[in-house]
Amino acid sequence: MTENTRKVFNLAKDYVMITFGLLCYAFGFTAFILPEKIVIGSVTGLSSLIHFWLGWNVAATYYVINIILLAIAFRSVGKQFVLRTIIGASISTLFIGILQPMFPTPIVEQQTFMNVILGAVLCGFGLGIVFTHNGSTGGTDIIAAMVAKYSTVSFGRTMMYCDVMIICSSWLLFHSIDKIVYGLIFMVIYSVTADRVINNTRQSVQFQIISKKWKEIADNVITEAHRGCTIMDGTGWYTKDNIKIVMVMCRKHESVNIFRIIKETDREAIITQSNVNGVYGFGFDELKVRVHNKKPTEQAPQESTDNLKA
Repeated sequence: MTENTRKVFNLAKDYVMITFGLLCYAFGFTAFILPEKIVIGSVTGLSSLIHFWLGWNVAATYYVINIILLAIAFRSVGKQFVLRTIIGASISTLFIGILQPMFPTPIVEQQTFMNVILGAVLCGFGLGIVFTHNGSTGGTDIIAAMVAKYSTVSFGRTMMYCDVMIICSSWLLFHSIDKIVYGLIFMVIYSVTADRVINNTRQSVQFQIISKKWKEIADNVITEAHRGCTIMDGTGWYTKDNIKIVMVMCRKHESVNIFRIIKETDREAIITQSNVNGVYGFGFDELKVRVHNKKPTEQAPQESTDNLKA
């Protein structure tokens, strides 16, 4: 597979998974949350609040608000973020518009708390998949990105403030503390679920292997597991002998194969395994951060040595 073919394949896979994640999000929202008239955070919650107040279509309101926010924040968030958000918002709008008429009542009737839990898990699971595959749903992300660029307030804190304000504003319509509590419970479960999905998909493991057959183990890991190895020097303090330590990093689902390779090569090898999150570089996740172009600092003109007095 050529490099261009691989890029096209990965891009197509990302958009398929983003679409699936947005479908899970839209299903969780329309089948469990919206029929219970619970206001959640983000633009989804704001659009449902407007729907309960003025009767406007949730999907159309969601899309219009996202477009307005993107137009305001266009210069702050960059073209790539705008493009990903438009795609994500368009797919979400389509799914919400299709699914909302199908669920006039919640799936689990007269079980509000159960609907909140199920809806939050589905929405968090879907959003986690979207973020894992570099997608964006817009919403309060746009506001947070804009605030983070021009102030010292963190991205996560801004999103939390916006979501809590939207949830608490449901009091103006329903005058119900229960609705606010359910909305806050949704926000907590939804955030935890999304974090777990993101961390689990990016979770890797690190092996440190001490063995007299370190060369064979390293060669077998490279040829059979297609993972790189790093050889480190060490000293066994009991024997005072010099030893070699093989360090291997791989995806969590590949760890069984690494164990098999080690045990087939040297059953007396000493192995440690530890979980690591966020391994970036060749063969792992791509490090995606915005690099600010720093302007070269102007050097102050050096004083002539003739003007310096001893």
